[in-house]
Amino acid sequence: MAAAVNFARDLVNTAPNDLYPESMATQLAARAKGTKVKVSVTDERGLAEQGYGGILGVGKGSARPPRLVKLAYEPRKAAANLAFVGKGITFDSGGLNIKPASGMGTMKCDMSGAAAVAAAVFAVADLGLPVRVTAYACLAENMPSGNATRPGDVLTMYGGKTVEVLNTDAEGRLVLADGIATANGDQPDLIVDVATLTGACVVALGNKMSGVLSNDEDLLEELPQIAERAGELMWPLPIPAEMNDKLRTTKVADLSQHNPDKWGGALFAAAFLREFVGDGIAWAHLDIAGPAFNEGSPEGYTPRAAPAPPYARSSS
Repeated sequence: MAAAVNFARDLVNTAPNDLYPESMATQLAARAKGTKVKVSVTDERGLAEQGYGGILGVGKGSARPPRLVKLAYEPRKAAANLAFVGKGITFDSGGLNIKPASGMGTMKCDMSGAAAVAAAVFAVADLGLPVRVTAYACLAENMPSGNATRPGDVLTMYGGKTVEVLNTDAEGRLVLADGIATANGDQPDLIVDVATLTGACVVALGNKMSGVLSNDEDLLEELPQIAERAGELMWPLPIPAEMNDKLRTTKVADLSQHNPDKWGGALFAAAFLREFVGDGIAWAHLDIAGPAFNEGSPEGYTPRAAPAPPYARSSS
């Protein structure tokens, strides 16, 4: 488990000129060698052929094209079937809705969700747990350019739903939506997505606690308890019915990508993601925007940034 944690930390700490969608996909494939985890990578051509409008829309402004990485561990006589989806924005400039300079300094960490779900699959496989696990790392670099997605563009997501983009700095939900829609095809018992998704969650809960939102009341109660046993801080948040109305304020697509007002941004984002979860599938969304990257001093077992010890770096 420590090796898996350090693997994820190494990825998060890597400079964004070295870690981009293609190189991160290569690292995940390399890590899988000698294990029972099978890795497949879909490049930009395959994404276009299969209709991944969200991942492509986010990544089209960058000279470094996006990737979708599938990691699968399938033991015999598995007791459960779990799917993970991770946000993998290897650098987030905000796109055409560009961030202020002060907001970009830590944006290499915007792929923390993808690093976490990939590392979790490797941990499950190395431990030989009787659980089928499939993870989708949705990798893109969000950059401004003449080819970048514009506010007002309409994207056709994987599975056919259309989305009006209103803010290119709300890009994580677009790549996650494609990943969640893909995970439905595995017919999992549970989908868990992990993402540094919203500043609104940090405003609500601070920078040490993750928010959890779900379509299942039992999960909403159980996941914070599980997190506490693992030494993590997590708090349940609702998805109010009013968010469904906000999602449908657009007149040109099935869904609006961005909250029409400034209230409840984390709740709106979760409501958006829920639209892509298959009927009858339990789902939980972990918004880790706060604790994914520690800009302050070390505290307890949490170091500054996401550092791993030198021996882990030298072996990766």
